[in-house]
Amino acid sequence: MNHELKDLFLGAAFAALASVAPPLIAQEGAIPPLMEQINGGNWLDPAEAQELVDALYYQRAIHAYFLMQPAMNVIGMRDGSEAEFGEGYNVLPIWKDRMDSRTWVPTPNADVIYSMSYLDLKETGPLVVAAPPNVIGMFTDFFQRTITDVGAVGPDRARGGLYLILPPNYDGPVPGGYYVVQSRTYNVFLFFRTVMEKGGDGPDPAPAVALAEQTRIYPLSGVEREVKPMEFPNASGVRVNMMYPVDTTYWAKLKEFVDYEPLSAMDPETRGVLASIGIIKGEPFEPTDKQQELLQKAVETAPKMILAGRQLGRPDGRNMYYEDRQYENAWGGATAEWYRDGYIDLDQRASYFQFAYSSAPAMVMRTLGAGSKYPNTTRDADGDFLNGSNAYRLHLPPNPPAALFWAVTAYNITDGSMPETPQLLPSINGFYDVETNEDGSIDLWFGAEKPAEAPESNWIQTVADRNFLVALRLYGTGVEFFDLTWKPDDLVKVE
Repeated sequence: MNHELKDLFLGAAFAALASVAPPLIAQEGAIPPLMEQINGGNWLDPAEAQELVDALYYQRAIHAYFLMQPAMNVIGMRDGSEAEFGEGYNVLPIWKDRMDSRTWVPTPNADVIYSMSYLDLKETGPLVVAAPPNVIGMFTDFFQRTITDVGAVGPDRARGGLYLILPPNYDGPVPGGYYVVQSRTYNVFLFFRTVMEKGGDGPDPAPAVALAEQTRIYPLSGVEREVKPMEFPNASGVRVNMMYPVDTTYWAKLKEFVDYEPLSAMDPETRGVLASIGIIKGEPFEPTDKQQELLQKAVETAPKMILAGRQLGRPDGRNMYYEDRQYENAWGGATAEWYRDGYIDLDQRASYFQFAYSSAPAMVMRTLGAGSKYPNTTRDADGDFLNGSNAYRLHLPPNPPAALFWAVTAYNITDGSMPETPQLLPSINGFYDVETNEDGSIDLWFGAEKPAEAPESNWIQTVADRNFLVALRLYGTGVEFFDLTWKPDDLVKVE
C-alpha cells in the first residue's frame, strides 16, 4: 500500500471512530432492559425470592390440577366403585334399577342401564371383552382418551363382538378374530349403556340388565377353567361416593397414578409440570410444610377457577348450540379429544371433567340415528341462572329427533351430581307416559314444589336455593337436530 492510500485509509478509520465515540460515551452506565427491570442486575432480596418461588409452585399446582382433571375424575370413580362393589376384571357393577341421586358421580344418566368397571392391564396383561349387541359404550384410558367406541358407532356396529385390549407398549403376538385396540395407560375404563324398553307404567330395565349381563371379560392368556366367573353386583339404591378428591389426597392419588403408569402415558411437558411440584415417577413425593399449604390452597382454588370460567362463559361463544337459545355444547364445538385448530382446549376440557365424565367420538360426531347429543343449559330464557327456588316450564316441540329415546335431567352445577330430593330420579324420558299437548309437544316442569299447573308425570323436583342445570339427551340423533329445524325451547320462569 503506498503512502497516499495508507493515509487515506487511516483518515477514514479515525473519522469513523470519531463519529461513534460520542454516543458510546453518552451511554456509559446504561444496562440491558432485563437487568434494569430486575433489581439493577443484582440478586433479589431473599424474602422476595422465596415469595416468588412459592408463587410459582402454587401456579404450577393449579396448572397440574387442570391438566390432570380427566385422570383424577375417573380415579375417583374407580376408587368409590371398588370400595363398595369390589375390584377385579370380572366385577362389573350394573345399576339394575337405574342410577339415582344416591350415586355421587358427574352427570349420570338415569335413563339407561349403566355398567361400569375398571380394568388393570398391568395386572392381567391383554384382556378380552365380549361385548353384547346393541351396547352404547366405549373403552377409554385413564386420561379418558377414547380407545374405541362400542356399539353402533364402534367397529362391531351394534352386533356385539370380541374386543382385545392391549396394554401400553405391548409387543407380544396378537391373534386374529378380535377388534384389537391398545390403551396408553394400564388402567382402562369400561363404560357400557344398554337401553331400556317401554313398560306398562314407564321404562322397563329388565331387558337392558339381561343384555348387560351377557358381558364377559377374561385375560387373553388365561386357562378357561381358571378364568374368574363374572360378578354383576346391583349398584342401584346404594349410597356411593365416586367423586374425585377435594383435599390433599388429590395429590397423593395423583402420585400413585404417575408411579403406576408407564412414562409413555403422558407427554414430557405434562410430566415436567408435575415434576415442578415434586411428583416424579419412582421418586419420593415429600412436599415441605409450606408446599403442603400451597397444595391445599391449589386444590381448593383450582375447581373454583374452573367453575368461574363456566359461570362467565367463553368469550368466543362457540359453546352455544343456537344463536337464539341458552343451550350449550359441553365440548365447545370441538372433537371428543378437545382438539381445535391445532391445539387442545385445556379450559374446556377441565370444565367438562368437573361436571361430567367419559368422552367418545359417538358423543360428538354428527352421526345420524346412531350417536347421541347432550345440549344443556344453566340459564332460563331471560339469561338468568336456574335456581331451585323458582318454578320453570320447558317446552319440547313435537317429535324430538331421537330414534332410541329422549330424556331430560336436572343436575347440580358444581359437580354434575343429581339433586337429591324425595324423587331420587330427577329425570323424565320418552318411555314414561308423560302428558302431551294436542300437537304432540311436551311441557316439563321444574321446582322445589310442584307447580299447580304441572302434571305429576311431567315434574322434576329441584332443591330450593340451589342452582341447577338441565341436560337434554337425544339418543339416535336425527337430522332435524343438526339442521336446526327442531330446537328445544328455553326454560321459562313461571309464577
